[in-house]
Amino acid sequence: MNGPSLALAGLALTMLAGCATFSADGGFGRVEEIAQARLGQKPSWQRNEADVASARARVGELLARPLSADDAVQLALLNNRALQATYAELGIAEADLVQASRLPNPRLAYLRARAGEDYTIESSLTFNLFALLTVPLAREVETRRFEQAKLAVAGDMLRVAADTRRAWVQAVAAREAVKYMEQARLAADTAAELAARMAAAGNANRLQQAREQLFQAETVARLERVRQDEVAAREQLVRLAGLESAAGLKLPERLPELPAAPEPSRDVEGVALRERLDLQAARFETEALASNLGLTRATRFINVLEFGPARVTETPEPRKKGYEISFELPLFDWGGARVAKAETLYMQAVHRAAEAAVRARSEVREAHAAYRSAHDLARRYRDDIVPLRKRISEENLLRYNGMLIGVFDLIADAREQVASVAAAIDALRDFWLAEAELQQAVTAGSPGGLGARMKASAIPVAAGGEARH
Repeated sequence: MNGPSLALAGLALTMLAGCATFSADGGFGRVEEIAQARLGQKPSWQRNEADVASARARVGELLARPLSADDAVQLALLNNRALQATYAELGIAEADLVQASRLPNPRLAYLRARAGEDYTIESSLTFNLFALLTVPLAREVETRRFEQAKLAVAGDMLRVAADTRRAWVQAVAAREAVKYMEQARLAADTAAELAARMAAAGNANRLQQAREQLFQAETVARLERVRQDEVAAREQLVRLAGLESAAGLKLPERLPELPAAPEPSRDVEGVALRERLDLQAARFETEALASNLGLTRATRFINVLEFGPARVTETPEPRKKGYEISFELPLFDWGGARVAKAETLYMQAVHRAAEAAVRARSEVREAHAAYRSAHDLARRYRDDIVPLRKRISEENLLRYNGMLIGVFDLIADAREQVASVAAAIDALRDFWLAEAELQQAVTAGSPGGLGARMKASAIPVAAGGEARH
């Protein structure tokens, strides 16, 4: 093959390698599918002004009414800026995939030397032919990494949704607790004032008066505490929802009622092993490193092989044409270190995947046990403790009206009722928190683990076959 033919062939190969393009959705379609299947919600990746305007309009609609838990999750999916930044990881991963699908640019060399009237001109155009052989394997590695990035981003999205649901539960429960403690404070103020008047009239002793004063002080202190808890919970929800302040945030008066029965038992461990996104991404990570190990072994001795036409012009001699071949000689570095590192990274990923599976099964068992226990406890307060407290209060009121007990006995019973109702509110809150924890344990996994491991283990592969460290 002559020089021009080689040049045309190299140019054709380069054009073919450059055909890889970016997808229309940037990989976000997979994230949308997961959100729809597991949350019943539609996330938004805002990449232009139209997307931003659409999301802003939807946010306004959600804030116009009291937020349900699902509304709060939808608000976070639309407006959480950290989540929007996470979506950019898809673009980075896809760029690596497109880059791995393309050949490196050809290399043009030109030399001109002159001595008096005589001169020498040498020129060459070379192509990295070895890169052509490794492009399919490099593309396969980056394809797996792109799929892994989709799962990692979807996992972050599910974790934001779970965090938002928990924050909503905390905020609504705190609001309900504040309202109840405000009523309890009014009762405590009344009891303290009554005790003071009775003591002044000689109908109560100092011990009885001190007890009512203590109850009033403790009620005020607890009211201040639950008010601060409400502020903290609302601000946490504001942060996750991406709002500038809590001014426009409307919440319902109470948490949803406790379900009549917990969800029926199922193979939660098996479901988690099949559906948890961190486990799926760990499998992709292991497969990608296995492919990279094969690529590293393939390029162990020679990872640069360039070939192309060359031309030499030297006066007064006639012009000479030929070709140039260049490759890296493994005199000092035989590639053993690169192979050893690739093998170690692969085994590290294998052990991490196994550890993730063990952790997933343990987390989902713990979450399911906590869910069942929280439901039993909340049901106990709803069906037994609070009704019994109410019945006791009614009976004591009848006895007080019949002058069988005194006013301080009635007040003491009121104190115990306050404690029971407050505990019932906490139990219902804990159930809904446990329900959110269970859903996260089954679908998304433990927070913060996968993304950090992805960044730590990522070894982008160049089209020429050499791992970039």
